[in-house]
Amino acid sequence: MSTHISVPPQLLLERILTLEIVRVTERAAVSAARLRGHGQEKAADQAAVDAMRRELNKLPIEGTVVIGEGERDEAPMLFIGEKVGLNAGPQVDIAVDPLEGTTLCAKNMPGAIATMAMADGGTLLHAPDVYMEKIAIGPGYARNTIDLDAPPAENIQRLAKAKGVPASAITALVLDRPRHADIISAVRSTGAAVRLITDGDVAGVIHTATPEETGVDIYMGTGGAPEGVLAAAALRCIGGQMQCRLVLDSAEKRERAAKMGVSDPRMIYGIEDMVKGDCLFAATGVTTGSLLTGVKFRKDNVIETETVVMRSVTGTVRYIKAEHRQLDKFYLD
Repeated sequence: MSTHISVPPQLLLERILTLEIVRVTERAAVSAARLRGHGQEKAADQAAVDAMRRELNKLPIEGTVVIGEGERDEAPMLFIGEKVGLNAGPQVDIAVDPLEGTTLCAKNMPGAIATMAMADGGTLLHAPDVYMEKIAIGPGYARNTIDLDAPPAENIQRLAKAKGVPASAITALVLDRPRHADIISAVRSTGAAVRLITDGDVAGVIHTATPEETGVDIYMGTGGAPEGVLAAAALRCIGGQMQCRLVLDSAEKRERAAKMGVSDPRMIYGIEDMVKGDCLFAATGVTTGSLLTGVKFRKDNVIETETVVMRSVTGTVRYIKAEHRQLDKFYLD
């Protein structure tokens, strides 16, 4: 009997790289976690970026960063268009948010994560670093249950009807920003509840996939476009509906978007528009939140991490609790 395990090239992305991208987000999370509560947003973000880039460059891939820290002229590392990996293996698109919730990490508040997604080359939406209107719900509903252009109150009523409950049984998750005052008021007018979060809308969208656990039925509001694509990658793996539109409210933003291939500035993107093919998604907790436990630095020189990793091709979701004893891999000072 042969003991050799061979993996067909078309399965390399899903099988071989699943654990590899876990290592990438683990390294970023540990580096950022060392600066929890220090009030240094940029330093924590830079530490996560450095660690993530270092690990990505060890992977057997021809990777292109399509969602990154910004455009080439404003981001020293992991900029949009940067090539990463060993330049050997499958061609892949990469979306990264090395520290989602920089403010949460700086203030040591719940919910900061290190996250990334990987997909076949040419299948992730190339989105500029602008705002994006978003609405998302979990799996199990008829297509077009929600509509980005419908009033918030109508979306609540439609979701309640589809779920077979009164509107008062629905909870909407919204970023706590002045720009969302009208959405919050409209949602509450239906009798539905609003849960406000200060940051972290990747995890926020993911929460809609498991309302029985999280208590979140729908995500509404405007957040970052990079986070929108990352969240779409997660929902591509676990199911759900999402509609998004780039906020291109100036000629300069429309020009930037056009350079990235956005031909219709008013287009509504669904999950399949943002993530066209198979993908992997991973996130590691930096500070403990409702999605993941944060990094723990134990007295016995062991570092604990918790990561969620998902594969779209199978819908498999793995939660990986790790104990790290070889600490030099984290390049800690």
